[in-house]
Amino acid sequence: MNLPAKRNLYASRELGFTSNPPLVQVAHAAVKAKDNPYYRIKYERIAKRRGKKRAIIAIARMILTAIYHMLSTGEVFNPCDLYQVDMTVELRDKQKEKALKRAVSLLISQGIVQASDILDSTLKPA
Repeated sequence: MNLPAKRNLYASRELGFTSNPPLVQVAHAAVKAKDNPYYRIKYERIAKRRGKKRAIIAIARMILTAIYHMLSTGEVFNPCDLYQVDMTVELRDKQKEKALKRAVSLLISQGIVQASDILDSTLKPA
């Protein structure tokens, strides 16, 4: 008789026995943080599709992966999809402006364009 394989119905078991409770507590704290909405917005998006319990486990796994990469490479926390997260319009415009300034300064320092070319193109109407 062929019986189907048992499936693990508990998502929290995926993290392992020893690391589960502290990481879930960290994930809850990260979701509730007011100063940085990165994990809160990710949690809300996942919770819509998968449910609250699976979403908190997903956030815990994201945090664990971020900690691993920070410790192995020595870099600071800088998620690649930070600009894709919903931000206020003012903050998004400020970050775009800052990125444009950095790009222009890089182009000028590499000698690809000259400062006079940039000033001329910004002053001319389109």
